[in-house]
Amino acid sequence: MRHRIPADALLLATVLIWSLNFTAVKYALEHGFEPLVYSSVRFAAAALLFSGFTYVREGSLTVSRRDVWILLVAAGAGIWLNQMGFVYAVELTSSVATVALCFGTLPIFVALLASLFRVERLNARVWAATGVSFCGVALVAAGSSGEIGGDLGGILLTLATAATWAAYSVAIGPLMRRYSPYKISAVVLAAGCVPLLASASVQLAREDWGSITRLAWAACVYGFLFALVLTNVFWFTAIERVGAARSALFANLQPFLGAVFALVILSEELHWLQIAGGGVIGAGILVARRAQAPATVVD
Repeated sequence: MRHRIPADALLLATVLIWSLNFTAVKYALEHGFEPLVYSSVRFAAAALLFSGFTYVREGSLTVSRRDVWILLVAAGAGIWLNQMGFVYAVELTSSVATVALCFGTLPIFVALLASLFRVERLNARVWAATGVSFCGVALVAAGSSGEIGGDLGGILLTLATAATWAAYSVAIGPLMRRYSPYKISAVVLAAGCVPLLASASVQLAREDWGSITRLAWAACVYGFLFALVLTNVFWFTAIERVGAARSALFANLQPFLGAVFALVILSEELHWLQIAGGGVIGAGILVARRAQAPATVVD
């Protein structure tokens, strides 16, 4: 029998790579990359590689005409708007650990949007969890050490980023019954790159490519090769083996580990209010998970 890497090892590797990406993005933006240049280069390269991988694996990237508009909406929310928000959230916020902690609200946004579009019904406990989680965000904002205007703007953009990714997750949920997650990701990545590259056109034209350091380029390569392409393969392989619910539990580690990497590598500091806020956000997620089983759309 062919040796296989355990699913839990794949999930842990995925979450570690995703968590480190917060720090990689911050470093790249501080060492030569314009925000939209970084995102567009990263996603264009990832789209090419992942589309090639999926084509070799499945022999086709075609989807039904009736599903094209859903995939385009998903690409607009999950790639274009998501990345526009994410890079500027990292750019504006003085501490990338703050961004990582606030990103812990993602499961709450998934639950809210799933309820809004009647994918599932929420009970009182989930609504209470929503309130608890956003109280945690308020604590994170109150403990920000940088310019409150920039940090507040970055925190709001982080919440918008989490909301757009949640919208993408809910949108593709029904498509998972008809297509593999690899095909969905390949099509969405390719479609989302088009408006992202268009939005980045001005910054691409004025980018001083000579000012980008080698380590910043390494961070960009890490961002597309590891944090996008490799983790997609790991994540979906693990889901096929152990299911979405168990996989989603590992994803809850991402905000905490993202903050840890930022503290260790970038020598950032967290105010005690931010640490408390991160704990409150986590408590809200636990309350929500006790109320209902994790939805497959979280992935």
